Amino acid sequence: MITPYEIIIRLLLGALLGGIIGFERRTHGSPAGLRTQLLVCVACVLIMIISESYYTINLLYARVDPLRIAAGVMTGVGFLGGGVILKMGASIQGLTTAACIWIVAAIGIAIGAGQYIAGIAGFIITFFSLWVLRVVETRIPRTIYKYITLVTDESGDEKTIRSIFEDRGFKINKMDYEIEFPRKEKTYIFIIVTKEDISMKEIIEAVSNIRFVKRLEIKG
Repeated sequence: MITPYEIIIRLLLGALLGGIIGFERRTHGSPAGLRTQLLVCVACVLIMIISESYYTINLLYARVDPLRIAAGVMTGVGFLGGGVILKMGASIQGLTTAACIWIVAAIGIAIGAGQYIAGIAGFIITFFSLWVLRVVETRIPRTIYKYITLVTDESGDEKTIRSIFEDRGFKINKMDYEIEFPRKEKTYIFIIVTKEDISMKEIIEAVSNIRFVKRLEIKG
């Protein structure tokens, strides 16, 4: 049977570890910040304490698997994490925060089960990935994708538009084309790729000087 002191220690440790991770998320503008991560971790600790106590009480009377509750918790937390993932245009935001909610739940389950070494080790790895690897990640060369939509009149010329991107170091990964009748308005949808951080200002200025372009939209 878990003693009252052990219960308090587990809950406070869960609140501490979840709160630190939540603080890091909050400093980077995440909607699931300090309170959310802390509450998720404490809730998982509490559920595991109840699960363990229930298993101890019913050990002589029924066959009980305390891991079933933990499995249900992780499933529920998965839905909670899905709520912070947002698709904004061509980009997806909130994946790291969703992963944090999930790992915070796992840390809470470990602490609630009395696996302090596993819980603290998971916390250290999580904190290291959020703080240290963030700096490393910004220095890794990456491929940049831009999604560009151009609307032109009937005189729109694909070759002229392509040259604007290719002359400035972009590679055209894909192009879709459509035309609207009876106005014969053309729409070009480009996915352009580069490994360098090229300013879009130059692209915008070049496109704005083309007489047949009526609208420009850039995403990514």
